[in-house]
Amino acid sequence: MKIGNLELRKEPLLLAPMEDVTDQMFRKLCKRYGADLMYTEFVSSDALVREVDKTMKKMKLDDAERPVGIQIYGKEIDAMVEAAKIAEEAKPDIIDINYGCPVKKIATKGAGAGMLRDIPKMIEMTREIVKAVKAPVTVKTRLGWDEDSKNIVEVAEQLQDTGIQALTIHGRTRAQMYTGEADWTLIGEVKNNPRMNIPIIGNGDISTPEKARRYLNDYGVDGLMVGRPSIGRPWIFKEIRHYLDTGELLPAPSIPGHVEMIREQVNKSVEWLGERRGILHSRRHLAITFKGLDHFRPLKIKMLRTESIEDLNAILDEIAERWADHSSPCSE
Repeated sequence: MKIGNLELRKEPLLLAPMEDVTDQMFRKLCKRYGADLMYTEFVSSDALVREVDKTMKKMKLDDAERPVGIQIYGKEIDAMVEAAKIAEEAKPDIIDINYGCPVKKIATKGAGAGMLRDIPKMIEMTREIVKAVKAPVTVKTRLGWDEDSKNIVEVAEQLQDTGIQALTIHGRTRAQMYTGEADWTLIGEVKNNPRMNIPIIGNGDISTPEKARRYLNDYGVDGLMVGRPSIGRPWIFKEIRHYLDTGELLPAPSIPGHVEMIREQVNKSVEWLGERRGILHSRRHLAITFKGLDHFRPLKIKMLRTESIEDLNAILDEIAERWADHSSPCSE
């Protein structure tokens, strides 16, 4: 698959941009496990223009994680154009525009998926950003605002005409948020539209290697973007890649092996952010990663309350010992 001058392998796996998840530490882990293209957490155009320190740090890139894209969002065209120019100075491989975030504080103000209620403005904004930067510009969006406005087939054509180099589609409307099952039917219609000639990347519910293969085969998309299923499980990219390449499933990791992968993730987060912030940042992953273990709740509560890396490592040791003969239940 090719995005601008960026060459990716056939059937590439992309890490979705996720706020408070896809920091540089997590991106490097996913890269190591087989993700082909990383994305930063989404970056506010207004904060970029104001040079807010926390936002500027989100754009810190490392050659070890490349190729990597910076994703920006906002509701004003001028601010988004300026933000794209600022983002380009960080030398990303791609600049991605977020037209898909469904979170109320963003979408109801007209940014993210809120742009799906003003398609002319979305198209104008995209066209101006493409004109303003030299880096390839891509877009991530949804099927539509709600069930009555699933207009992605038409919108995809208009977005392509602005000069974007690839389009990622999440198979839900904004109204659905993250509920229900992702509907890939319209993603397939976009891909199979004879007018479309840019890569189409599918996103939504890619939680197992078997689903990944089925979505590729049934809908013909050029690549897959994995989001929430990678939280607490960055090795999902290794599992999917192995299945795509061989048709065989990797054995589920043992619980002790699972513990060591999570321990590495937490320790890298602590190295990146310091002990307290690193542990707090890891809790979103820890809350999910051992889901499905029998009688795990008391230990989970204990694990999520600790603010000491020493105590957390002791809890992880206990998990490894107590479930030493078990395999990881994280297959969905």
